[in-house]
Amino acid sequence: MHRGQVGKTSSDGKLPKAALNALYRRPLAAKRTGPLFGAFPYPTKISPEAIALYIAAHTKPGDTVFDGFGGSGTTGLAALLCERPTDQLRAEAVRLGLNVQWGARNAVLYELGALGAFVGRTLTNPPDPVVFRKAAEDVLAAAENESGWMYEARDPSGAIGSIRHLIWSDKLLCPGCRGVVALWDASVSLDPAVISSNFCCPKCRHEAPLDDVRRVTMQEHDDVLGEQRVVRGRAMARVYGSTGKKRWSRPATAADLTLIKKIEAEPIPSCVPKALIPWGDLYRKGYHQGITHVHHFYTRRNLIVFARMWERVESYRGALREGLRFWLLSYNAAHGTIMTRVVAKTGQKDLVVTSAQPGVLYVSGLPVEKNFFAGLRRKLTTIAQAFESIHDGSGKIEVIHGSSCNVGLPSGSIDYVFTDPPFGANIPYAELSFINEAWLKIFTDRTDEAIVSPDQGKAIDEYRELLTRSFSEARRILKPSGKATMVFHSASAEVWNALQRAYQDAGFDVEYAGVLDKKQGSFKQVTTEGAVRGDPVLLLGPRRKTNVTVDDKAEAVECVWTVATALHRAATAAHDPAEATAQRLYSRLVTHFLSHHKQVPLDADVFYRWYAEQSLTGVLCSAGD
Repeated sequence: MHRGQVGKTSSDGKLPKAALNALYRRPLAAKRTGPLFGAFPYPTKISPEAIALYIAAHTKPGDTVFDGFGGSGTTGLAALLCERPTDQLRAEAVRLGLNVQWGARNAVLYELGALGAFVGRTLTNPPDPVVFRKAAEDVLAAAENESGWMYEARDPSGAIGSIRHLIWSDKLLCPGCRGVVALWDASVSLDPAVISSNFCCPKCRHEAPLDDVRRVTMQEHDDVLGEQRVVRGRAMARVYGSTGKKRWSRPATAADLTLIKKIEAEPIPSCVPKALIPWGDLYRKGYHQGITHVHHFYTRRNLIVFARMWERVESYRGALREGLRFWLLSYNAAHGTIMTRVVAKTGQKDLVVTSAQPGVLYVSGLPVEKNFFAGLRRKLTTIAQAFESIHDGSGKIEVIHGSSCNVGLPSGSIDYVFTDPPFGANIPYAELSFINEAWLKIFTDRTDEAIVSPDQGKAIDEYRELLTRSFSEARRILKPSGKATMVFHSASAEVWNALQRAYQDAGFDVEYAGVLDKKQGSFKQVTTEGAVRGDPVLLLGPRRKTNVTVDDKAEAVECVWTVATALHRAATAAHDPAEATAQRLYSRLVTHFLSHHKQVPLDADVFYRWYAEQSLTGVLCSAGD
């Protein structure tokens, strides 16, 4: 045994206490970077390198891992990384003192979502990376030769360049002079960049809250459906381009509008899906006006360009075709639609372009149209690197498009489970994935989608029942002494208690608990009021204890403050500011109650209010003290 290592997993799969402390007591870092993580955008992903540490610690080479909520396949990637651990992964295992046996593991992943199953299957069983890159470059070159003119633009000096992206602007009806005004002209300024929440008419100087100003609508002919539709009126506001190595920006010109007219005469390819959007929890009457079908999320230019490339890719076969589809879809919904947006950052002279807002289907009043070719060229490098890092491994990864409520595996056939279930009402995965699924022509059956969804008629009880069925299948296929590691995230005590009852009813109980320290939170974790930073991680084993709950609400709340104060005191004494934050303390409180087989007594926002009050009165020191 090397110095600092804490011993091997015993024959019954039980880790020594020091190894459990290394994995679960300390916050385990999960960086959201690297080719494997960045190859395809998918909600609530976890770093495969972090998962690989859990798998390597809890299993030995040749073992089989199961994930009933496979998502985009990160558990499968993690199993493959155990055969080819990076230098950083090896170093992290040494730092934690884990005496793991590196080597190939197998994995079986069930994923209800059609898009997730496609992504996971393609990423864990990739095409030859050299052949893939050559084919992608051929597709890109042919597409640019055919459609490159659609992104041509003249720079401020009159030289021919190409569009990098351009900003469209909603048209507004001024309440004062009743004139039509672009949102850009009424609410945006540059140097410094500001997007105001107020409307100021550049014609009559009338001012009003932006939310009180009516959007202009218009009728247009829909070539795909062959009918008229009402849409939000938009004007081209600003063009960003490049000429050689020089980057530039300018207001839209008559030449830009002439190019748009020319594009309008181009036929829409027949492969464009005529897919009616099954709007649900994400529909918003205001900014989704006129968006009834998938193709309504695109400008005409980008719809034509993407469809022509999709047609070219369809001429390939087997794993290579799936890899090329994966490449196109990796950029499509997040960057190729009008959900792409701009934000104003403090101290910046110009607006900053970003991708679609994760977790929603938001269309801003200033949608951005990106150059598909430039974006796909950048993505090609990342995806080729991801394919190369795991190609030709000896571990077998099977991704099954199906419900984990009914798993077709023999009882006692799985050595270890790692899973990341849906977080209650946080993410409606099927609704988010529909745009890409429309191109694949494979859609998610939402019957067993384990989420809280008013649109689907699923309240907390239905959510809990679906989780129970899934956990029961995981318990059945696990070997008698097998363990399950589960990562979960919620700011709702009700959701935590539904999760607890689900795994207990399925025959599991918490043996150890910790926190996964995501170095860059998801959008909702960063922006949502009451969000939790750091996802609790639960090690589940066969249930041996009866359920113990806190029945007295006042006693439970008093216990919270006692435990919270003790945790804060310990974090401060250890000079660990991250542990002393309200968000981390709430995660620790959750794991405290669950590991003691008690219900979580309060929501995150209630705890945060208490924490703020205690900090103001000096009862708690600030995280930096």
